[in-house]
Amino acid sequence: MSYLMSNYAPLEVTFIKGQGCYLTNTKGQQYLDALSGVGVVGLGHCHPDITTAIQSQAAELLHTSNWYHIQHQETLAEKLCTLANMDGAFFGNSGAEANEAAIKITRLHAHANNIDNPIILTVKQSFHGRTMATLSATGNPKVQSGFSPLVSEFIHIDFDDIDAVKAYSDNTDVVAVMLEPIQGESGVIVPADDYINQVQSICQTNNWLLILDEVQTGIGRTGKMFAHQYNDITPDILTLAKGLGNGVPIGACLAKGEAAKLLTTGTHGSTFGGNPLVCKTALTVLEVIERDKILKNVSVMSDYLLAGLQALSSDKIIEIRIKGLMIAIQLNQNCAGLLNAALQKHLLINITGNSIRLLPPLILNQNEADIIINTLGELIGEL
Repeated sequence: MSYLMSNYAPLEVTFIKGQGCYLTNTKGQQYLDALSGVGVVGLGHCHPDITTAIQSQAAELLHTSNWYHIQHQETLAEKLCTLANMDGAFFGNSGAEANEAAIKITRLHAHANNIDNPIILTVKQSFHGRTMATLSATGNPKVQSGFSPLVSEFIHIDFDDIDAVKAYSDNTDVVAVMLEPIQGESGVIVPADDYINQVQSICQTNNWLLILDEVQTGIGRTGKMFAHQYNDITPDILTLAKGLGNGVPIGACLAKGEAAKLLTTGTHGSTFGGNPLVCKTALTVLEVIERDKILKNVSVMSDYLLAGLQALSSDKIIEIRIKGLMIAIQLNQNCAGLLNAALQKHLLINITGNSIRLLPPLILNQNEADIIINTLGELIGEL
């Protein structure tokens, strides 16, 4: 009998140890983690610098209330805002909390502009979290099923369709557009190169906030620190989590200009958000990324994986979608069975619809990339 609620359906394996790109199960068998704990452990499992940071900080101070100054939190806020060209930061414990903060800032923006019934445009097949507000923002009926009535008001439009955004230009209740630069959970959907630029232009014309959810695409995942840097823009609000803590739970909501001034004393908070342990860990993550030239490795390994996957030349592969180390291989048939088949070959992957999704650690090397390519070739060939 399990005393856990049944909201997860775990695969038949238990991991007890991790090192770099590998996990070890209770039988001592190693598995290549091509998911990074779903985009979290970008620097790999048990990175020595991260481990040292956690141990040393745990020996000094784990927690104080946000009623007091927290040195590492203030340092991390400055570092992230400098990297992202933003003006202020709020720290929570997850991507959902970061997005929740973004939604609250948007409501304050609306009321400051005398809009009583604010609307946020989000896109279909998006994923922004599982709190009531963030699942309402999510453009996936499956995630929302059973939780009505949802939080209003979010209008879901087509992704990568600039006319769908323009269609609301005359709606005086619209206050923001919220989207992922690349849709991760729906299968690494990459929009046109200038899509986000055009969305920002419409937002600026209409005094809407542009909210970019980079919970999955941020912290080096795409080969830049933030995916929107490919577009040479700065959003009004930027949300981060996943790779920021390399496994330690932390989320960040960054804002710029007037949006950075809207959360005032008492309007929002988090008991555990921005505590000394998680902020010290996140600072170390950023230091390692810079010191070890991790972004360059992401770009090199991205090109290597793309070439290797293209060389598979299987008629079952319809499309390969890749940006940095966000990868999806769309097949011409249902491939749900590959999840367990890959597990049997000691490779951890994800399946989204008819696509294989990969989010390997940013420290991936050529030998590990070869294992991924060769194993996927075997799996696809056995379909």
